[in-house]
Amino acid sequence: MERAAIIIDGSNFYHRLKEAGLRSLLTFDYRAFNTLLIHGRQMMSARYYIGAIREEQGNEKTKILMRNQRKLTGRLRNCGYQICYGDILKTDGTYHEKGVDVRMAVDLLVGAYEDCYDTAILVSSDTDLIPALSKVRSMGKKIEYIGFGHKPSHAMIAHSDIRRLLTKKDLDPFIHDEES
Repeated sequence: MERAAIIIDGSNFYHRLKEAGLRSLLTFDYRAFNTLLIHGRQMMSARYYIGAIREEQGNEKTKILMRNQRKLTGRLRNCGYQICYGDILKTDGTYHEKGVDVRMAVDLLVGAYEDCYDTAILVSSDTDLIPALSKVRSMGKKIEYIGFGHKPSHAMIAHSDIRRLLTKKDLDPFIHDEES
């Protein structure tokens, strides 16, 4: 049976879902989504990469964001995901995620070198990953790019073996009105 590893760029995924018009994102059914992604293969690992939100003294918004991130990561862990954190840095009043794409690239490469998967299922449109994808493919591993029909990455399509572009209609069944 083919072995697959799921790798989700959390920020990229969140923004593409919002752009697609999906709401109630904290109720997204990741367990059912895994079934769609794996499609009969053996799931070897599932990793979700995200910048760790830190509370700022006197900033109520960061408290809410932290609480929502804890809810999200709890739900993900219950669905078998390993959470891989990067950092969130503030520069001139703007927040930037740092280190997430590097962690993803390292995990893609280490997994290929250690023969942990046959196919890496990558839910990200971050073209910074292309050098890692090229190396993984040169080692005989497959890259499956999961993108979004409303905003596909043509570069990621070109550097993958399998491509699936999801639409709002594909994703609607994974959104629930209330938390379960």
